[in-house]
Amino acid sequence: MIKRKNILKVAIDSPAAAGAGTQAKLISNHYNLLQLDTGRVYRYVANIRIKNPKKFNYNFLKKKINKLKIQDLKNKNLLSDKIATAASLIAKDRKIRQIVHNFQLKCAYNPPNKYNGSCLDGRDICSVIVPDADVKLFITANLKTRATRRYKELRAKNIDVSYNQVRESIKKRDKSDKNRKISPLKKTKDSILLNTSNLSIRRSFLKIKNIIDRKINI
Repeated sequence: MIKRKNILKVAIDSPAAAGAGTQAKLISNHYNLLQLDTGRVYRYVANIRIKNPKKFNYNFLKKKINKLKIQDLKNKNLLSDKIATAASLIAKDRKIRQIVHNFQLKCAYNPPNKYNGSCLDGRDICSVIVPDADVKLFITANLKTRATRRYKELRAKNIDVSYNQVRESIKKRDKSDKNRKISPLKKTKDSILLNTSNLSIRRSFLKIKNIIDRKINI
């Protein structure tokens, strides 16, 4: 695998709806980094499987992932609860993880030259995907805060769902992410914990910016 030298690599792990995706976007824009929400890749795979049940196999998926562009992951249909549940199950498949893993590594270590580096967020970024990241963060928030955020996000996109449905969905995702045998969600010893339950988006960003600035100005 080709690895670009002297790039900034930021790795973020978090449970669902903790605000990591929002922060990853802000960080990426500020430092000019390629941003990848790795969970969206599994949602993309789930969507492929739902749409192509008969064609779906590892070779078919590999071809699709080889053609995958970051822009493809911005499809709002990927945010549906049905796809979220399917993605959580798909993420347990070792062969699918390997196919997705290769795409994630390419984004992390060999982003296009127009970027100063990469920022990946997901469940196993600090532990598995980018263990040598320059900055490692574990972003979390309490369940009520996360459910409220996700509910508002979905309603803003005109997705018809109740708060209780969202809360239950997140609880299931938490259980699945933490207890799966392959690459479970866990905080690594060298990642910095940031609880955003009582922090605004701006305050969270400034805290992370301070951490990154200290790192790159050593």
